[in-house]
Parts: sequence; structure tokens; C-alpha cells
Amino acid sequence: MKNLLFVFILWNTASMQAQSIIKEADLVHIPNGIYQMGSTAGESNERPEHTVTIADFYIGKYEVTQLQWQQVMGNMPSAHKNCMMCPVETVTPEQIDSFLAKLNRTTGLRYRLPTEAEWEYAALGGKQSKGYRYPGGDSLDEVAWIRSNAGDTTHPVGLKKPNELGLYDMAGNAWELCRDWYDAAYYKKSPSADPVNDKKAAFRVVRGGSWRSAENRCYSKARNRNIYDHYHFGNGGFRLVLDK
Repeated sequence: MKNLLFVFILWNTASMQAQSIIKEADLVHIPNGIYQMGSTAGESNERPEHTVTIADFYIGKYEVTQLQWQQVMGNMPSAHKNCMMCPVETVTPEQIDSFLAKLNRTTGLRYRLPTEAEWEYAALGGKQSKGYRYPGGDSLDEVAWIRSNAGDTTHPVGLKKPNELGLYDMAGNAWELCRDWYDAAYYKKSPSADPVNDKKAAFRVVRGGSWRSAENRCYSKARNRNIYDHYHFGNGGFRLVLDK
């Protein structure tokens, strides 16, 4: 009985510590809504523009940090070190899946990656959107760490201007992995309600650009795929969504 009590205490302590890793205040509720996903004048993989309905969800105010990764996984994969409040990067989709599984197992909650449609809706500002080109404004320098201002490195999350929903670093700093598998022609056939491409392919979708990206990678509707160098040269990270 004493041994069972000791095990329960250890488990309960670990669970409370893990739950404190992602604070409730760091999650933003995104009400359900309808928006125009994609563009009429962008790259071919952003077309056609189409109407999408999104159910409500909770998304991280910040990209997952090195500190949060270390607290869950006990290691540090990031290429840019000694910055615990910088986004974790140099992590593969498989490593991110392991992080999510361990976080959910410990907390009893259901964290996951955002779908591409959820990510874009949140980046655009949801129902509070003011129609900016980038998440939070029309001046990329105000909202993002990119090639022209980052100094060849990531930066602590939350230093730039947030978007209309209070989300930081949706552009720049680190590419953000989405749940979807990448299909350049997916918008031509995606469903209108809560679309997600679950058909396995060679790549996964990443959004938002990074510290070494140019402008065309960072605007809210730009799409990209997780080619090898995104995850092995210090610029591929992720943001959490919580199902409640």
C-alpha cells in the first residue's frame, strides 16, 4: 500500500508540473467563424480562394519554447542554444508527435498541432481581422523576426507586436508545423468545413516563415512544406492547439 501511495504521489506531482508547463493564460480561445482561405493573386498552391468554416478552438499565444520542450522531453534539440524562451526548433515532425504524446499522457489533456485552416484563420485575426497582409500588421518589421532584422538567429517569443487575437510570432522566428500533409493542389478539393489533409504524403505543411525568411514566406496566406532544411538548420518549430 505504501508503495502504491508513493507511486500515486509521484504521478500526481509530475502531472501537476506538466500541466503548469502550458499555462491557461497562454492559450487563446478562437471563436468559430467563416473566412476566405487562400488567395486570388498569390502562388499557385494558395489558389483558389475558397470559403471555409472553422469550429472554435484554443491555440497557443506563443510558439512552444525551448524551456517547455525541455520540461516535457528532458533534452534540447535546438540549434540556437542558451535561449530558453526562444522557440524550440530543429525538431522533426516525428519528434513533435512524441512531444505531444508525452504531454497529453502526463496532463490528461489533448494537445495537438493546428490544422492548416485553423492556423490561417488565427493568423488573419479571426473575427477581429483588420485585413492586414501579415499577422498583426502591414509592416513585417513590427510583427516578425525575419532575414532582415533577426541577426541570423531566433529570438525570445512575444517581443514583437501581436496580431488582433493577441497571438505572437505567427510570422517569422520559427516555421510552424501544421497537422496537414502537404498537397500543392489541396485547395481545389478541400471540404468547406474544418478541412484537414490527412492523406499521407512526402511532406507536412509549415506556415509563417522564420528568422531567415524573406517577405514572400511570411504573409498570412503563404504555404510551404517541411523540406529537410527547415528542421535541421534551426528554423522549424510549432504551436499548440488544445481541444476542450
